[in-house]
Amino acid sequence: MKRGLIAATAVAGMLVSVAACGSSGGKADADGFKGQKLTVWVMDGSNPAQWTKQVSEQFKKKTGATVEFKVQQWNGIQQKLSTALSEDTPPDVVEIGNTQTAAYAKAGALADLGDLKKEIGADWNDAFNKTAVADGKQYALPWYAGNRVVMYNKKVWAEAGLKGTPKTRTELFRAFDTIKKKTDAEPLYLPGQNWYFLDGLTIGTGADLVKKQGGKWVSNLGDPKVAKAMDIYKQYQAFSTAPKNKDEATPQQSEVFAKGKTGAVIAMGYEAAEAIKANPEIKKDIGFFTIPGETAAKPEGVFLGGSNFAVAGMGKNQELAKEFLKIALSKENDGQMVRESGWTPKSPDLADAAKENPAAAAAAPAAQKSGGTTPPIPQWAAVENVPNPIKSYMTAVLGGKSPADAAKDVESEINTRLAKQ
Repeated sequence: MKRGLIAATAVAGMLVSVAACGSSGGKADADGFKGQKLTVWVMDGSNPAQWTKQVSEQFKKKTGATVEFKVQQWNGIQQKLSTALSEDTPPDVVEIGNTQTAAYAKAGALADLGDLKKEIGADWNDAFNKTAVADGKQYALPWYAGNRVVMYNKKVWAEAGLKGTPKTRTELFRAFDTIKKKTDAEPLYLPGQNWYFLDGLTIGTGADLVKKQGGKWVSNLGDPKVAKAMDIYKQYQAFSTAPKNKDEATPQQSEVFAKGKTGAVIAMGYEAAEAIKANPEIKKDIGFFTIPGETAAKPEGVFLGGSNFAVAGMGKNQELAKEFLKIALSKENDGQMVRESGWTPKSPDLADAAKENPAAAAAAPAAQKSGGTTPPIPQWAAVENVPNPIKSYMTAVLGGKSPADAAKDVESEINTRLAKQ
């Protein structure tokens, strides 16, 4: 998300002694918790203002306790969170990127939330909840998730004479070609290392990024289905002059879009607010549509990126933490997240909230029909650690190397990382 969903690399080693040691004292009422304070770690940009306000007020009214949200930066969070969860007084509730959760669960750092999931999340989309489960147990609860959409500049598209929005990939590429020929705008801003967009494409082609070999997980990057996904990415990237060796945060693509000379970006919904912050005049020109797939019947595959809420296994306020989660993840407050930040609805009851946010409305069809995640194994977290070898693979292919040869160049590094967990 701004937000690389940074991998936790040292989790298992640092938290091996954590296992379920937390206290669960307290009663779920105002008298039992009055005067207490709950500490919740959230990542920079995750908790929108109105959501935070109403959750805090509802929590205090129900429990008599207060909640303190401590905002953390994504840079270096894996080390900071690993250390915090291994201490005697960890934060009570933590936001964990959904690609990281399994690694923390394996290390014994998180409390089991299975009963709470049954109580408040029976209708959540399985794709959203998948990353909160490890070894069949519920070690976290999905807070928010979103998938990429096409964020486009209506003014640029109008200048190109384009009407309506594409329903197939072929129509989308035709639109980009028209923008290139009829305007002075860049049709698409897509740097070479937008790894989570590629991951969505691999979901669309049915590729598996890892496979079992000799009882161990190893890279499957050389699979022809991965190569097919990378070829689609290459076709997209051909419409862009963005660097092939940078990702979407270097520079922030929302700031590039804000300049008004870009036809479209493959973006998360929250990036619209970033673009408007950089240039308020761009607001009237922003539109969204679902990333189209090969046919109109099925949108492009998309990675459901986001975060889970977890309760520290060493936490002393686990019952109060669960009361917080009941409020924070209620239908009302989940709906507020969708409306305020444009996240994809995780249950059918949030459909109306999505209609109030154009980005969320555009994201929903792909999430429901074509959504997926990275491999839901603890070992995967290390693969995405900086420098991500798959990003090197992408740059190599875009530079002319065959997908098979580019995969061979990085698979030994991927396998080394998989073996360390």
